[in-house]
Amino acid sequence: MDSSSFISAIVLLVLVTDPLGNIPLFIGLLRQVDPARRRRIIIREVLFAFAILVFFALFGQRVLRLMHLTETSLRIVGGVILFLIALKMVFPHPEGRADHPLHGEPFLVPLAIPFIAGPSAIATVLLLVSREPHRLWEWLGALSIAMAISAVVLGFAEKIADFLGEQVILAFERLMGLVLTAIAIEMLLAGIEKFVHQLRAA
Repeated sequence: MDSSSFISAIVLLVLVTDPLGNIPLFIGLLRQVDPARRRRIIIREVLFAFAILVFFALFGQRVLRLMHLTETSLRIVGGVILFLIALKMVFPHPEGRADHPLHGEPFLVPLAIPFIAGPSAIATVLLLVSREPHRLWEWLGALSIAMAISAVVLGFAEKIADFLGEQVILAFERLMGLVLTAIAIEMLLAGIEKFVHQLRAA
């Protein structure tokens, strides 16, 4: 196992699932829920998100073949999506993310989808597996660790928010956005380079 790429995959998956940036969202959406149930709901939603991402890791290749999508196009689209997500992290909207009116206990939407298992996370999982499918179990291991980190961070969301404060969380969010921007550009350039190479070879 290549430990460096394994750790890189964990970091990338943590960045795209963005547990720290989801803290204020989860606190807001779970404010009306009984405090005794909040952590159970968080664990349930993280498991839902994990199941969705595992599905795309296991069957995403078949979906891509059915849609006649190539690894090159996936790299380019994945890079664009990550770049857009990163821009929102670095330059958040003054009013925050879009509000999701919610009555009662949240179920699957919007916590599991799209806050955790959003388009960027799905695209990242598809890209990892399509690029090196023989390392599927390694990517699933990285995904499991990333989801465990999300569960811990979100499980202690209120305590983390009280301890760090809104400004520190926002600073971390922007820092992660900068890192994700660099990753997105690398992914985009790799896809464009491969596309140009295919044109020359044709």
